Amino acid sequence: MRQLLVINPNTSASVSALLQAHVQQAAGLHVNVRTVTARFGSPYIADEASYAVASHATLDAWACDLVTEARGPDAVLIGCFGDPGLMALRESSPVPVTGLAEAAFIEAARHGRYAIVTGGVRWGPMLQRLAQALGQAQQLAGIHTVAPTGAQLAADPGAARALLAQACRDASRQLGVDAVILGGAGLAGMAAAVQADVPIPVIDSVLAGAHWALRNAPLPPARERAGFDVTWQNLSSEMTSLGITPALRSG
Repeated sequence: MRQLLVINPNTSASVSALLQAHVQQAAGLHVNVRTVTARFGSPYIADEASYAVASHATLDAWACDLVTEARGPDAVLIGCFGDPGLMALRESSPVPVTGLAEAAFIEAARHGRYAIVTGGVRWGPMLQRLAQALGQAQQLAGIHTVAPTGAQLAADPGAARALLAQACRDASRQLGVDAVILGGAGLAGMAAAVQADVPIPVIDSVLAGAHWALRNAPLPPARERAGFDVTWQNLSSEMTSLGITPALRSG
């Protein structure tokens, strides 16, 4: 059975439960989805500082899972629309790695140019920078952030549906895009709820992440021992155990 590791880079257990439910449903019975929660950081990633800490927390969560689980995953999904730690984890992991944002970008780009709707105004420039880094700047027509954060939207689903549906319609009309991404782990399931009120495809970032991981997970798995190319000081024992010197790695 395939093993999919989902890492929630924030400390919210409720977000982890939401990710587990939606990703497992998308994956089906032939995939074992295992969701882990960051051991430190913020309950919601909303600015550059919490994003930076979440990148470390992502690596730490992956290292903990690799050290403690008898079998490593066949693919890793970073369960945050912003993908903290994506490049570092991809460099270190012998299995495919993606995040909610990258997977959603790829899916939305199949329709043409797209827009993003998400919660939290500070996410705008952060997501623009990520799109540039992932080669999606030309396909991304714009980012529409609503004032409530993803956590606040998830806390009031009824109000969130109306607000997000309007934001998606505004993005469609103002930007003339072919699809819109509804981004955020806490917004899992919202795309289906608002689709009837939006004239273009609405991409659920959590489902996009699950679909990417399932397409790219190798079967059967063939992996070398994963690890980092440096030694660590004063980090978790799990990360330290995976750190080796470049000389030892090459030899």
